[in-house]
Amino acid sequence: MSIRAIRGATQVAADTPDDLKRGVQELITELMKANNLQASDLISMLFTATPDLVSDFPAASARGLGLEAVPLICAVEIAVPGSLPRAIRVMVHCETPLEQREISHIYLHGAKSLRKDLAQ
Repeated sequence: MSIRAIRGATQVAADTPDDLKRGVQELITELMKANNLQASDLISMLFTATPDLVSDFPAASARGLGLEAVPLICAVEIAVPGSLPRAIRVMVHCETPLEQREISHIYLHGAKSLRKDLAQ
């Protein structure tokens, strides 16, 4: 088993608690499914949100997936002019038998433009 970091991002339609919850839960569910992860494989998650997202914490939405024992933290993404609005990013630290080149980094919705080389 190795410790790996997995990246992901999504763009939500609006700054509402419901949109953040849907977006975060979709992102984490897809990331875990694509990498065959269970909650017990997770070490920690670091979320960032663009400065225009203030209605809720992305980590609070992740808790709704049964991740109460996983350390989660949120931060504000750097406000670069012209950057993608309403974006939530995550870096997941986990234990996995996958090699680095086998990891699936997940980019959804408008966030696909952030990493065209990795987006599904």
